[in-house]
Amino acid sequence: MTIRTEIKDGVALVTLDRPERHNAIDLDTAAELAATWRAFRFDDAVRAAVVTGAGGRAFCTGIDRSVDVPQPPSPYSLDDPLLRIGPKANDLWKPVIAAVDGMACGGAFYLLGEAEFLIASENATFFDPHTTYGMVSAYESIAMAQRMPYGEIARLALMGTAERLGASRAYETGLVSELTAPGAAAEVALRRAAVLAAQPTGPVQGTVRALWAAREAARTQALAHAPQLIALGNLPPDHQARLFAARTRRGDRDEGPEGGPPVS
Repeated sequence: MTIRTEIKDGVALVTLDRPERHNAIDLDTAAELAATWRAFRFDDAVRAAVVTGAGGRAFCTGIDRSVDVPQPPSPYSLDDPLLRIGPKANDLWKPVIAAVDGMACGGAFYLLGEAEFLIASENATFFDPHTTYGMVSAYESIAMAQRMPYGEIARLALMGTAERLGASRAYETGLVSELTAPGAAAEVALRRAAVLAAQPTGPVQGTVRALWAAREAARTQALAHAPQLIALGNLPPDHQARLFAARTRRGDRDEGPEGGPPVS
């Protein structure tokens, strides 16, 4: 299992447990995440949740580069294994807090975009490598554009691996609601989740749903364009692989897991 789940006093701690791969998400992990959120819908022992990553070096670095996801030839279709990894995508309306230690990049934004709020340690960094490796940042940018000022997400998405958003700047822009000492993000998030779990369940879930509704129309319309934008804008997979290999040979900084070209 690549997901660890602990439930105590109404709060579930969901931990991505692949520290040797910077908690990158392979197909099994994606399926486990979706199954976890769906299970919480029926579990009255869970009234709030925290999602975090093991090891302290990374919250999550997106999809594992070694994953092979065959794509249909149509520019109107896209198979993305990360589309169902978030709580909202699985119809869970219990509040979820993301606790970020270390790196959060690329496909990690699928999870961050569906959390109610983010708590990050002072060593957290956020970045999006898509453009550097010849890919369109569509789903990720759409998710983060609803959490950040336009200029901030534009800078993050367009500059690829050249840009790192530090924890203090993420806090200043409102992406992060609270900063902690290094390694303490999950502990603090669990305390905040305990407060949420102590509130009456129905009103809390109704409020989560109301807050999401305020963003849902624009998000749904934007997401409808994502498959075509990716199909038309992405470089061919072999070209993406060459870009990644060349960067690795040069010794440029790339903290993500190694392997084939990223899918998301």
